[in-house]
Amino acid sequence: MEETISLRELIQTLKKHLVLILTLAILAVGITGVVSYSFLTPVYQSSTQILVNQAKDEKAVYSTADVQTNLQLINTYNVIIKSPAILDLVIRELDLDLSFQELNGKIRVASEKDSQVVTISVQDENPEMAAKIANTTATVFQQEIATIMNVDNVSILATAQVSEGQAPVKPRPLLNMMVALVASLIAGVGLAFLIEYFDNTIKTEKDVERVLGLPVLGIVPVIEDAKLQTMNAPRSVKPLETRGETVGS
Repeated sequence: MEETISLRELIQTLKKHLVLILTLAILAVGITGVVSYSFLTPVYQSSTQILVNQAKDEKAVYSTADVQTNLQLINTYNVIIKSPAILDLVIRELDLDLSFQELNGKIRVASEKDSQVVTISVQDENPEMAAKIANTTATVFQQEIATIMNVDNVSILATAQVSEGQAPVKPRPLLNMMVALVASLIAGVGLAFLIEYFDNTIKTEKDVERVLGLPVLGIVPVIEDAKLQTMNAPRSVKPLETRGETVGS
């Protein structure tokens, strides 16, 4: 026999385990908030932009072919920026206590489609150091690309700046807490239905009909102890009221 669950039964299951669901949600949000605010180190990001474009020459004619050539070179430049040929010089110039792999992990190079602008973003626990690494990487790349590829088509468009009260890019406590809230609610609801699924005890007359396949002919009500004591207590005998009369009255 196919067993169906009505919407009312689903709601009753949620109400029955509401305390469990809310407890999991509160614990998850609280722990996530404490970890995000107290234990995770803030990470800041600074970015600089370079422009890939041939140096202006009054005698040269600006053509779309030059633009297409620059666009094709950008993918190559993105790889060269994060190569040891550039980053080793950045480490040496800034005297960083970092390996090439560690510095490479802090830097992200990106460019918009059909754009000659390349953005170099650096993440570090120190906002000033993030800006220094970004600016130094752009400067070193501009100097070295002429030697590496024998071209002079890179200029610095914007340098990284440290703003007052700069907010970290991670962690994001509010976002983390929202994710924890949603995840804990889903987990709590799933756990509630799992508990209900494995609970094979018979509680109502409907469970008897469902399990045994027999109709319920009668129900024995449950009488609370207080009511039972009241019912079993001896009834108080009221004294008979007599009217006094005198003879001859």
